Amino acid sequence: MRIDVAFTPGEPDACAVAVVIDVLRATSTITQALAGGYRRVLACGELDHARELAARIEGGAVLAGERQCLKPEGFDLGNSPAEFAGAPLGETVILTTTNGTRAIVTAAGHADTVVVGSLLNLTSCAAQTARMARAAQGDVLIQCAGVRGTFTMDDAYTAGRYVQELAVWLSEWELSDAARAAEAICGRFESAVEGLSASASARNLHDAGLFDDVRYCAREGVLEEVPQVLDVDQGVALITLDGHKKL
Repeated sequence: MRIDVAFTPGEPDACAVAVVIDVLRATSTITQALAGGYRRVLACGELDHARELAARIEGGAVLAGERQCLKPEGFDLGNSPAEFAGAPLGETVILTTTNGTRAIVTAAGHADTVVVGSLLNLTSCAAQTARMARAAQGDVLIQCAGVRGTFTMDDAYTAGRYVQELAVWLSEWELSDAARAAEAICGRFESAVEGLSASASARNLHDAGLFDDVRYCAREGVLEEVPQVLDVDQGVALITLDGHKKL
């Protein structure tokens, strides 16, 4: 058994558990939304698909997401996790982002179980992932969303933190070369804020006037919730904390 890291979505090997990371900002937002009281998140890749899905949800849905860091026209919320920390605007969030939501859907095609990881839920997510991997006696893949299919420092840093945590729980699991590389990258930075800030993603958020999101997403282990993908149907991933499986 081994712990591996994929720095870009691509076509990863099959695994028992995949932890998908888009720390700036999709997986942080999903974790915060479910921790804040939303019942489920439906993640999809395309704007039009998200709008069509919102129109079909009985009772309505909260339409959220980003393109080029900013909230798309007509959407209720953007992709800033702090927007989801208040009272829920409904039960269902439909989220579409440039990278993270696509990475989640892709990972579900290769892993037996997919969980949503961030620094916000680092401790609880690593612990639950380890329990699942041990029960399955299988591999763990930490899947970075990257940026449009390329490497990004913020996800690599976060992957390194997950490798460090998982290595404590799964001490007999082998670390792949990529996992060791992520761990080495993480070790170059003195803090999570510094690690995330070294990325192009953080610079883009700064330019968009959203650097507070970087600080928000850099907080480690402040949430206990571990979102899990329960189903994928026609490119839409159902993510929740409970057993509700109806799309």
